[in-house]
Amino acid sequence: MLTLAEQRVLLACIAQIDSKAVLTENYRFEVTASGVADLAGLDSLSNAYRDLKKAAEKLYERSVIIDDPDPDNPQITQRKTRWISSIDYVPGEGKLVLSFSVGIIPYLSQLSREFTKYKLKHVARFESVYSIRLYELLVQWSSAGEREIEVEWLKKQFQVEDKYNRLGNLKKRVIDPAIAEINEHSNLWVTYGQRKAGREVTHFQFQFGLKDQPKERKHLSDEEITRQARPGETKAAVIARLNGTSIAEFAKPGETFDQALERKRGLAEVKKRLR
Repeated sequence: MLTLAEQRVLLACIAQIDSKAVLTENYRFEVTASGVADLAGLDSLSNAYRDLKKAAEKLYERSVIIDDPDPDNPQITQRKTRWISSIDYVPGEGKLVLSFSVGIIPYLSQLSREFTKYKLKHVARFESVYSIRLYELLVQWSSAGEREIEVEWLKKQFQVEDKYNRLGNLKKRVIDPAIAEINEHSNLWVTYGQRKAGREVTHFQFQFGLKDQPKERKHLSDEEITRQARPGETKAAVIARLNGTSIAEFAKPGETFDQALERKRGLAEVKKRLR
């Protein structure tokens, strides 16, 4: 269970990996305090280098246990390795240079390829480690659109097996905040329900999918605009209509683009005054 600060350091490193290149043990990651703050959307840089150093040093102390690490040698049942093998400090530039352990490099490469599926910007602004983990699970299930999972299995994924024995606390502290952050910051929407066996809730039922993506604007030549223009229609109105903008849909029959825009602004002002 990495802290949020440790996960952000890890994300900042993963962002530097070329998913098409081979990552070697000699690769060194430069992580700046300002870079982590920008990645996470943090406004304040106060104590940013101190916090970065503290997070990296805590990550340095962490270890990972990998089950069955070598398919060619089944006699090895487990391998224990650190995340980071060395840290170089460059305080004058607010920067650390990190080297990852040899044993973790192959998995770091795999993780960077996964990040091509869920963009870094969607998780970097989360404030909860549970949000990141739930987002990862939803992306793995993305072909389904819905998933029913056991409550105890999900607690294990969050590494809270010995906490939140009351379902209400689990939902309040883990599930609900994670779903709120995913809906606010990421490219996914998600809702959930629950299934009971008798009086006991045994399963969570998740429904999820991609949010509506903004339509790609068409690049229109002057000739195409002239050809598509309706009688009395301005150039701006043609572009708006062909790109399916909200103003084009908002306009009344016979109303120009500028008239529709002015009317929409007027309505917005009236609504603002009524609040």
